[in-house]
Amino acid sequence: MMKTARWTAVAAAALAVALLSGCSDVAKALNQGGDTKCSDYLTQDADTQRVTITKFIKQQTNSDHEPPGTQVDLSMAAVQSLCQVQANKDTPIKNANLLGILH
Repeated sequence: MMKTARWTAVAAAALAVALLSGCSDVAKALNQGGDTKCSDYLTQDADTQRVTITKFIKQQTNSDHEPPGTQVDLSMAAVQSLCQVQANKDTPIKNANLLGILH
């Protein structure tokens, strides 16, 4: 009984360490990039928005290479502005545009 409890505690601690150390990798893998809804994008913190936009750019360019920081910065500003004015907040960021203001 004591061995089982000790093993469970060790396994739980190892799982917690693995989750915490790989947190950013998990977040990157689960991030939807261009399919992220504007409503979700607007509630993300700046670091998560950067991950979202970076993944979106990679999706658009069909590349695994990290885009230049200035491209990410400019894209973040554009998506932020477009998402704030979209009539349909469920619009994916890849579809956010000026026409979305009217619909």
